Amino acid sequence: MLLAVTPRSIRLLSTHHIYIRPSCALHRPFNSLKFSTTSTIMSESGFYSLKAERPGDKVFDFADLKGKTVLIVNVASACGFTPQYKGLQALYDKYKDRGFIILGFPCNQFGGQEPKDDAAIAEFCTLNHGVTFPLMKKSDVNGDHTNEVFKWLKNEKAGLLGLTRIKWNFEKFLVNKEGKVVHRWASTTTPEAIDAEVAKVL
Repeated sequence: MLLAVTPRSIRLLSTHHIYIRPSCALHRPFNSLKFSTTSTIMSESGFYSLKAERPGDKVFDFADLKGKTVLIVNVASACGFTPQYKGLQALYDKYKDRGFIILGFPCNQFGGQEPKDDAAIAEFCTLNHGVTFPLMKKSDVNGDHTNEVFKWLKNEKAGLLGLTRIKWNFEKFLVNKEGKVVHRWASTTTPEAIDAEVAKVL
């Protein structure tokens, strides 16, 4: 049905209050509506939403790392770079009281250089290198079974030539207090060589 608009009808509209009830559900006050923003979505899938498996079926919740500077390393006990454990422990001892933590992720994907089980890995690291920083359960850092932490890290910070794949044991990712990956170093970069960069983001 068509309604004719006449000067009389315009005058009537101008002198009467007209209320039109919305037919949709969005008639609540605007400030009561909740909207998902890009930043919210990113925070829900970011560093602090991650979890890692620890030996003994324990879970390490990355939400507990808020406000800390974090160095994450894929480690192995029978590698040419295994002596870096001592340098990592020295770095941890130096800065742990300033909110710095290291997380070690044992992995057997590179030359089969981590054949031990989790208990034997922990014993080896303690007895031979005095390691006191947390070690996670042995897991993959490449391929179909990559743990969720390294999936996220590789997506955030590519390596040389833009390649995301972990190339060998003892690659290192530095995450700042805001949960952002600020550095990625190759296996050949020693803990001593990254000391200054770690200190900058404490």
